[in-house]
Amino acid sequence: MTEITPAVQIPETPAAVDAAEWAREHTSPFVYRHSRRVFAFAMMHARLLGLEPDPELVYYSALFHDAGLLTPFSRTEQRFELDGADHARRFLLDHGFGTAAADVVWTAIALHTTPGVPARMGPEIAVTTYGVLTDAIGYGLDLLDPAEVAAVTAADPRGDFKHEFLQTFVDALKDRPDTTFGTMNADILAELVPDFRRLSVVERVRSSAWPT
Repeated sequence: MTEITPAVQIPETPAAVDAAEWAREHTSPFVYRHSRRVFAFAMMHARLLGLEPDPELVYYSALFHDAGLLTPFSRTEQRFELDGADHARRFLLDHGFGTAAADVVWTAIALHTTPGVPARMGPEIAVTTYGVLTDAIGYGLDLLDPAEVAAVTAADPRGDFKHEFLQTFVDALKDRPDTTFGTMNADILAELVPDFRRLSVVERVRSSAWPT
């Protein structure tokens, strides 16, 4: 394993190496670096919270969590989180992992933007979301060792993260806006895409086929 910090060692099994290569080829340099930082911060939170996730499953969850933003997987439109989860599940099954491991990674990715729920689930699922939140919005950053954080960002620099992160979401979702219903993704389009109109559940209830 390659050590970034004492709490973060990059898995180097043949499958993990293949996953990293897949992510480099099918996402973007920005998403790839973000995904590696997500893994690092996830493992740092795991140590802080006394959790013991399988590092390799967390690594796959991190590498594939935003894959659906750049390489839509499904033949029909669906949430980008599901695209990434489907990519990951197929990758793990093709590399000989059992359905239980594949389902853990699928769930970690599918739920990584869902508030509140992942923290109540298994350690891999919980820490994947913590890692995403740390890199995206600084969640728990003040709790992490500054020297370790510096080592992570030196290995995978953030660059112009705030701008690139939001633009990546806009580019990925502006042509499939209906997939953002009920998610934080709608916030991004509402703020940054001029002609986007957020559909509310109130409208859906009132316009349903029921007479009352």
